[in-house]
Amino acid sequence: MSSSIVGYTYGTSEVGPSPIRLSDFELMKKSALFGEEDVRYLKLSHGVLADQVEAILDVWYGFVGSNEHLVASFSAKHGGKPLAEYLGGVRKRFGKWILDTARAEYDQAWLDYQHEIGLRHHRTKKNVTDRAASTDIVPFRDLFALIFPVTFTLKPFLAKQGHSPEDVDKMHAAWLKSCLLQVTLWSHPYVKDGDF
Repeated sequence: MSSSIVGYTYGTSEVGPSPIRLSDFELMKKSALFGEEDVRYLKLSHGVLADQVEAILDVWYGFVGSNEHLVASFSAKHGGKPLAEYLGGVRKRFGKWILDTARAEYDQAWLDYQHEIGLRHHRTKKNVTDRAASTDIVPFRDLFALIFPVTFTLKPFLAKQGHSPEDVDKMHAAWLKSCLLQVTLWSHPYVKDGDF
């Protein structure tokens, strides 16, 4: 999965192995009631969302930008001003994340990249990809709480191509479950060894 987007290393040798096994992820999926129907509806959402990525990001960035405590994670460590270049680099990868989520390809490369994303939110690797002089960590409380605004604001976009209300609801539910699973995976660096 080569890409010209700086730091988008999904499927490359630059990404280390996830400490979570695919068999562990299968159990996580059971806990979230995530099944083949959800995979089908995520894949359906790909065609719905592919040409709306920038509009979705405008909504999400507008929300983050309007909340000082959220934009602080993309601001200068000293002085507190938002770092436009950092925000721009993250935005490009965030757009790829939307499409990757909708592809619903849950293989080892995907699992490894989820761990990489978690490391990039945590002090382990935050700022490294973009060489940003920003804060040391995205607080976990913000990371997990953002599942709601991200999935809530996505639903109108899922409804824009004339799918039935039932199909829209199923796409939305699949996105919610997928986001819960992904953020849970991203939490690994935040959790004490042995507690995940």
